[in-house]
Amino acid sequence: MIEKSRAIVLHHLKYSETSVIATLYTEAFGRQSYMINGIRSSKSKTKMGLLQPLFLLDVEAYHKPGREIQRLKEFRISQLYTSIPFDIFKSTMAMFMAEMMDKVLRSEETDNSLFDFIYHSFLFFDSIEKGAANFHLWFLIRMIGFLGYQFENNYSQTNVFFDLKAGNFVPQRPLYPATPNTEESEIIAQLIKMKAEEIQDFKMSGETRARILHLLLECYSIHFEGIGTINSLKVLQEIFH
Repeated sequence: MIEKSRAIVLHHLKYSETSVIATLYTEAFGRQSYMINGIRSSKSKTKMGLLQPLFLLDVEAYHKPGREIQRLKEFRISQLYTSIPFDIFKSTMAMFMAEMMDKVLRSEETDNSLFDFIYHSFLFFDSIEKGAANFHLWFLIRMIGFLGYQFENNYSQTNVFFDLKAGNFVPQRPLYPATPNTEESEIIAQLIKMKAEEIQDFKMSGETRARILHLLLECYSIHFEGIGTINSLKVLQEIFH
């Protein structure tokens, strides 16, 4: 049966001289892998450039429940980015966020609220001129809430340490080695309560940003098995240092 859906590109792999397998996060079917035949052929009318990380697509697919790899019939741009593909900072961050989503978005079930959050977050990311360097921190904090690990915003004068395992703020520093200090915990508290549009006015040093990212990745590693090495992290750190 041919099904239609919006989709977000996570990555693609070469399958043969003319074909690829694209992994997409879809509105209708969650995470799916699709065979795209002939796209690498010189006669193909579909451009490989549409399969860049985070690109937003409208897809038509031959969908069969339980099949490991579905077959894509057609796909086109759903919303056209105006800055992400042309900005080295944003495109590098897009590569990182796509890799993170590839690590944690494993379900093949529909989750409309999660899909809408991701879809509209990236449209917002594409539109902003200031604050892009902090977007991934805000995004990681927001996304984990949709995945069953909502952070509790209980920061106070007494609850000054963020517990990466519990996802809340506590009076005494937890014994976990990567526990944020009080300054880092306060920044995490600000990011938890921050609205998307407030990112543009939030400032921090490159060193602090790298440390907060390290802590959030530690948190993801605690709650999601098999994350392993984030290949795009080194490039991201070099670009934003």
